[in-house]
Amino acid sequence: MFWTPELADYLIDMPWPATKEELIDYANRTGAPQQVIDNLMELEDNDEQYESIEDIWPEYENATDDLYFSEDDEEDEY
Repeated sequence: MFWTPELADYLIDMPWPATKEELIDYANRTGAPQQVIDNLMELEDNDEQYESIEDIWPEYENATDDLYFSEDDEEDEY
């Protein structure tokens, strides 16, 4: 399973909590890329409810922190 912040963003508006099947259905209905659907299909087959994207990809919050850093932010500190 390979996630990027851009791929995970397709699930941000998902009505959580959701099961694996609900996640796949949502991804299909919203036109998410095939990689998102493939990643979701790799989740364990059970009736577990996922509460947020962090339940699927625990590193999501750390990955998005890097996205919003800019050189302008660094210059403002001096």
